[in-house]
Amino acid sequence: MTYLLYRDDAYRQTADAKVIAINDRGGIILDGTVFYAAAGGQPGDKGTLAFKGNAIPIATTVYDEEKNVVHVPAQSGPLPDPGADVELALDWAIRYRNMRAHTLMHLLCATVPFPVTGGAITEDGGRIDFDIPKDQVPDRSELTEKINALIAADHPVSFRWISDAEMEANQSLIRTMSVKPPMGTGRVRLVAIGPDGSVDLQPCGGTHVRSTGEIGPITVAGIESKGKQNRRIRLAFA
Repeated sequence: MTYLLYRDDAYRQTADAKVIAINDRGGIILDGTVFYAAAGGQPGDKGTLAFKGNAIPIATTVYDEEKNVVHVPAQSGPLPDPGADVELALDWAIRYRNMRAHTLMHLLCATVPFPVTGGAITEDGGRIDFDIPKDQVPDRSELTEKINALIAADHPVSFRWISDAEMEANQSLIRTMSVKPPMGTGRVRLVAIGPDGSVDLQPCGGTHVRSTGEIGPITVAGIESKGKQNRRIRLAFA
């Protein structure tokens, strides 16, 4: 298994690693990485992987069927051999934007208290689909004001771990209707916004900023109907 260095420090931009394997599609599997593999609506990281004078652009990072983290080269070319030492460098501008957007999606969840049916991070912000009755759809201006107030308050963002058993006993922490937090390793990571999660507390394996003030001002770009009760709320960086 690849050690996920970003879980210890999401702001770490570089790392040294060793190649474990090259899969049959040319994907590179390492013993450790700062690259986030696409999951939970957050895109996989881009960047470069260097070895012996070669610099391979990484187009994305994904999980394979065995849940290995795979670094996908952007083009064909020389690849490192298993056992080779490599140097990783993130495309930090993209990663940091995704960190801001992912934390923003948690604020949206905190402000719209309805079950989540889907979501994704986009280049200009992100969107979440909620199961909202027609007569309870929030007003765009009011929602924009509430979220910007949470951002301006510069609430701290922190993490803590609970056991699988604790997660099973606290199902109310799970906001998504179709996707459950990854379990089976013995522990689940919680993301807490505000002291003791007073603003938002939910299981999440994504990368986040250290405080809500880093997100910057936003606007509710749209609220769209996607079914009888499904409403898609799109947020964009101002």
